[in-house]
Amino acid sequence: MRQPLGIAVIGAGMAGRAHAAAWRAAPTAGTTELPPVELVSVCDIAGDLAAATAARFGYARHNTDWHDIVNAEDIDIVSVVVANSLHREIVEALLAAGKHVLCEKPLTDTVTDAESMVAAADRADSLARLGFTFRRAPGLAAIKDFIDDGTLGEVQHINAWYWTDYACSPTAPMSWRYKGELGSGALADVGSHLTDTVEFLAGPIQKVSGGRFHTAITSRPLPLGHVVGHDHAEVSDEFEPVGNDDYAGFGVEFPTGSGSLQVSRIAAGHPNSLGVEVFCRNGSAAFDFRHPGQIVLSRTTDGSGGTGLTTIQLGPDHPYIADGLAMAAPGVGVGQNDGFVFQARAFLDEVAGHSEADSLPRCAHFSEGLHALRVRDAVIDSASDNGTAKEVPA
Repeated sequence: MRQPLGIAVIGAGMAGRAHAAAWRAAPTAGTTELPPVELVSVCDIAGDLAAATAARFGYARHNTDWHDIVNAEDIDIVSVVVANSLHREIVEALLAAGKHVLCEKPLTDTVTDAESMVAAADRADSLARLGFTFRRAPGLAAIKDFIDDGTLGEVQHINAWYWTDYACSPTAPMSWRYKGELGSGALADVGSHLTDTVEFLAGPIQKVSGGRFHTAITSRPLPLGHVVGHDHAEVSDEFEPVGNDDYAGFGVEFPTGSGSLQVSRIAAGHPNSLGVEVFCRNGSAAFDFRHPGQIVLSRTTDGSGGTGLTTIQLGPDHPYIADGLAMAAPGVGVGQNDGFVFQARAFLDEVAGHSEADSLPRCAHFSEGLHALRVRDAVIDSASDNGTAKEVPA
């Protein structure tokens, strides 16, 4: 293994900055020994944005052409954090060049492209993994442990939502997020996180039903400059139609039960509210990302539910905190930025050849991203067929 391991990030927007910062902090999260890392480049077609992000997070240089990252001999690990439609071309080129790739979710735009990316990952000698950061939330990880060790037991019913408000304003500028067909909007953007959260806890989604979409803001003004993440920007008086969904809802069936899911990018007052309630054989649990340092737990020992709900403050006894946070104490804040750090550390552990038993849980495989797209397509099919139930291919 070449040392130091050179790291680059392609994409300098909101999530790109999160990846850039995470690689810098990742060696401090965890206890296994890692080879030294070098922060080499941040790449973005917007050169000023790439330069500013590289300087902010301590990268040696910036690039404006992703091909330069593919061809760079001093780069070994690359985060791909660009528009979904660009993932396939970039990722496949990086893998062919022998780079280790951590791709931001969703895997891509279409099942066909995802299948090609899975095949490329299977052929590659390097690692190809997918970023689902909410898996790294200590509360969700703790709930999964309670399910798996029998404290809660198998999931019988689940209620989950991901409400955001970044698209509430009709003056939010047009960007790639608002282009495409129904299913490529809120469902693909925040819904990919939500379906992965449900599958993380309850197992693979096998059927969906009741699919429905709504687009509340049907046109948006064109921006006069760069649009970074969900940020607003100066806009012109020219508008472009919105092609995809502001809201999506659907029911799901998984191996041991069923549930309901909702996603929105127009939920006023909810900048980033992912929540999940699981009702299990031996009790229930709930997690709300607005209160990321706690979970709510109920354990039923006599079948009556009389034990009630208990709020538990997360601490060193729960996943990620003891070795992941510098101040590992009950009640100390943990949030979404930490999830990117844990994710990067897990990827570094795998690149370094550490066993899964000695590492943070592995990042998702591309095949899991392919399955998430098949769930999305089943929701689209259901919505176009008056909510009829649709099977999700394995």
